[in-house]
Amino acid sequence: MSYPGYPPSGGYAPQPGAYPPQAGGYPPQAGGYPPQAGGYPPQAGGYPPQAGGYPSQQAGGYPPQAGGYPSQQAGGYPQPGGGFPQGGGFPPQAGGYPSMPPAQGGWGGAPAGGMPGGGMPQGYPGGPAPGQPQGYPGGPAPGQPQGYPGGPAPGQQPMPGYPGGAPAPNPSMPGYGGGVPATPYSPAINRGYRGVIKDYPGADPLRDVEVLRKAMKGFGTDEAAIIEILGSRSNKQRVPMVAAYKTTYGKDLFHDLKSELTGNFEKLAIAMLQTPTRFDASQLKEAIVGAGTDEACLIEILSSRSNAEIREINQIYKNEYGKKLEDAIINDTSGHFRRLLVSLCQGNRDEREQVDINMAKQDAQKLYAAGENKVGTDESQFNAIMCSRSKPHLRAVFNEYQQMSGRDIVKSICREMSGNVEDGMVAVVKCIRNTPEYFAERLHKSMAGAGTKDRTLIRVMVTRSEVDMLDIREAYQKAYGKSLYTAISGDTSGDYKKLLLKLCGGSD
Repeated sequence: MSYPGYPPSGGYAPQPGAYPPQAGGYPPQAGGYPPQAGGYPPQAGGYPPQAGGYPSQQAGGYPPQAGGYPSQQAGGYPQPGGGFPQGGGFPPQAGGYPSMPPAQGGWGGAPAGGMPGGGMPQGYPGGPAPGQPQGYPGGPAPGQPQGYPGGPAPGQQPMPGYPGGAPAPNPSMPGYGGGVPATPYSPAINRGYRGVIKDYPGADPLRDVEVLRKAMKGFGTDEAAIIEILGSRSNKQRVPMVAAYKTTYGKDLFHDLKSELTGNFEKLAIAMLQTPTRFDASQLKEAIVGAGTDEACLIEILSSRSNAEIREINQIYKNEYGKKLEDAIINDTSGHFRRLLVSLCQGNRDEREQVDINMAKQDAQKLYAAGENKVGTDESQFNAIMCSRSKPHLRAVFNEYQQMSGRDIVKSICREMSGNVEDGMVAVVKCIRNTPEYFAERLHKSMAGAGTKDRTLIRVMVTRSEVDMLDIREAYQKAYGKSLYTAISGDTSGDYKKLLLKLCGGSD
């Protein structure tokens, strides 16, 4: 097969024996070289691709955005000097093939020009093959109905539209990022330290355990001294007291506290002397092996901790209890709720802060298609998005879902699910959307009604006192019209109340 004008009609090389060349020799005649219309360089509709072609190298495409995977070295990957192969390759472009300008384009940047002599038929990447209609991503294949996301599948309601147009087509699951410009969405404002317990200046564990020993030695116990020491030291100052006590007195601090204290005051004091992850592991153990499963505790811990914390919890659980946390969850739960917990306990959530609004819109559409716009519910789609996406991204997804469907994501989950999986999904949404509000609600429920759920009250007060207690107090006041300090004072008593109020930090 020959290309128009290459080699030139009539030939060149020159005619035998003729110099200067005769007609039909060199330079070539009409239709020869350089090529005429339709030859080289390619005409409109050639390369580079036209609008709607594939791929369109938008800003923010490949290489991926900051934080994407993998990062691209300047100049492309790999980039042997001068391109690959070197001169003498096919087609023999100046400088090799392909040329990849480091400042723009992805793999690969367009080589200078096209094929010599008029170019090949228009195909990838400029457009469809000759005689074929424009396919994905411009539209559906011939004779097929318009599908998601451009329109509903047969028999489904139309997808609610967004103001200003629909988002870009869906990527493959579960990975995301790159391919569209990443736009930050409501970045978290750093308000500084939001805990209430701070490092005590000049604290010395050896002097502190001396005070504790004196408080427990002899007849009676000086609870005020214990409250003062534990309630004024940060966790990293309290935990070394355990080793210092054993080093100094040859006794176990936990054992002595249990023998001197009782009830919830004892439980609170023991909790405060453990590292956060060790305490979380013990709480998960109690939630699983106790009388009935405390599903809310499992969701609370696994949905609010960082990846690093969850992985450390897994390690401690295995070392302390001789069994993997995942196996314990599988043995004690079932169905989609089990799958939700197993996903969360992997500690593999994306933790990037940057949010891609187009991707958030796509995920919102996926959730709508898996629930409200479907007969039955695809819990697996909810699980995939809720357990793998970053928290800032999910907050954007919830907002886009509200705008798209006119319904809050929590209400949709309550309409579509039931039982433990409903409670679990709602808790995950609430915890991710506004963590202080979620914990304010957990505290309110622990103290509302007859009796107090002291395990929940102790766990939240201990674990959030150095994280976001100031925000939780603010959310509690706003939601329930009274301060958290007042609520604890009215629902607890004695030394237990005094130590809880130390963790609360004050009235609002």
